[in-house]
Parts: sequence; C-alpha cells; structure tokens
Amino acid sequence: MKLTNPSELKTVIERHGFSFTKSLGQNFLIDENILNKIIEGSGVGKSWGALEIGPGAGTLTRELAKNCGRVVAVEIDKKLMPLLSDTLGEFDNVEVINEDVMKLDLKQLVAEKFGNMPVAVVANLPYYITTPIIMGFLENEIPVSSLTVMIQKEVAERMVASPGGKDYGALSAAVQFYTRPKLVCRAEPHCFMPQPKVASVVIRLEVLDKPGAHVKNREFMFSVIKSAFGQRRKTLVNALSKSPYINIGKDLIIEVLDVLGIDQNIRGEKLGLEEFAKISDLLEEKNNDK
Repeated sequence: MKLTNPSELKTVIERHGFSFTKSLGQNFLIDENILNKIIEGSGVGKSWGALEIGPGAGTLTRELAKNCGRVVAVEIDKKLMPLLSDTLGEFDNVEVINEDVMKLDLKQLVAEKFGNMPVAVVANLPYYITTPIIMGFLENEIPVSSLTVMIQKEVAERMVASPGGKDYGALSAAVQFYTRPKLVCRAEPHCFMPQPKVASVVIRLEVLDKPGAHVKNREFMFSVIKSAFGQRRKTLVNALSKSPYINIGKDLIIEVLDVLGIDQNIRGEKLGLEEFAKISDLLEEKNNDK
C-alpha cells in the first residue's frame, strides 16, 4: 500500500466512504520526501515510542511504524477508524485511539502505553488546534523528549523568533521557555490532500531538561509576558501598568526597571526570557512588600 500515491489514497478513501470534515482541519500528507524529513528530523528509532495526533489516513503513521518500536495514534474522527484499520492492518506495533486529545490524561496515556521508552510526539497537527496542543504538552510537563510537528508556516516562524524581530512575541517566549525549537523543512500546499491554502512547516521542539530561564513564579512571568505583548506599540511600562492580567502601578514598574538597569522606554519585543524572569521576580517581590 502506497498512500503517497494520490490515486491509491483516493481508492482507499472511496472504499470506506470517507468524506473530509473541514472543521477538523483534515489535510492528509502525501509527499514522500516530506515524510522522510519528518522521520529523520524527529530523531526516533527502534527503541522509541511515537505519539501521533491526528493520523488522518495513516500515511505518517505507517512510516512511524517502520521506524519506531511502538506507535500510538490519537484520532478524533470516528469515521476514520475503519480506514485506519485498513491502512495500518499490517503493523502489530500500532494502536489507534478514537479520542479527543484535548480531553485525554496524556501523562497516564504515555505511562501506560510506552512504559520506560523514550517518547516523541510526531504529528501533522490540525491548524485550528496547533497552539493549544503544543502548549498543553509543555505546560503540563507531559513526559516526552520532543515534539516534531507540521504546523502553519507563520506559527512556526513565531516559535523560533528571536527578541527584536517582528515575529517575536508571547508564543516565542513560551515555546522557548520549555524547548529548543528548530525548523526542519517546509511543505507546500500540493504536499497534501486536500490542499490547504497556506504553506506549512515542520518544526522540532526539543524539550529542555531545565526551563529556558530561572524564575520564581512561572505563572506570574507569563502574565507579565502576555501583558508586554498585548499592545506591542506601547512601551513596557505602559503595557504592564494598563494590563488586565496584572495589577501593578506604573511607579513600581519604573522602579523595577531602574534597579535592573533597563531603559524605561523599552518595548517588550526587545526583551529575552532572562530579562522577563528578572523583571517578574523583582516586580512580585516589591509588590508583595508594599
């Protein structure tokens, strides 16, 4: 079975009477070259477990099954289950779970299905749920070594962006706090069936052993970061003092920046994670001392 052959994939789809559901963001990857780059970029091997989200017709799942010790795929669309039984039937190291990944206890799933194996998330993610899935894995500290995922080009560019660039923002800081992001390859619309309207990018997020910055209160720091980028054209002082996420006066913010030797007129986009961590720690400390 060669699912990268559009006519063969169409035959399988028609055999099972499957129709695409637009609201689920279903775009099946059919480019063999991109599939190979995903497998290579993910770093998986025979001793690894792979967790796939949204296997679609099983094109990527089949490649994972050939290269990994165990594959668990989570598919929300019940209509795809018979099709996946067909396309994955020859593999005894694959399990497909018909569930909504956002409602699963992923820590329990990883422990039960993979035991002590190193685990990588490898997936062609639906665009509409890309960020919630990725941040869910990172913020909840699901025990995976990396996430190698196909996502919308603009989102990938924001994830790898450095301070000072136009793409740098709250998502950049959040992803880089937990991971080391690296672009793997680009996939044009013709690599999918049906074709999406925008280009996609495969990105590998290597989960860090220690967070990208040392901070006392992670939740408060992310409130500060969200505030800093909520109104990009404002200076950091104005953005933080008028933020709905934190309740800290302008004078205290200026005092903290002065203590840290940071220009009062700076904008949030110029600050890296370490600077946000220092600002957050000192803001919280001084605010609590009032």
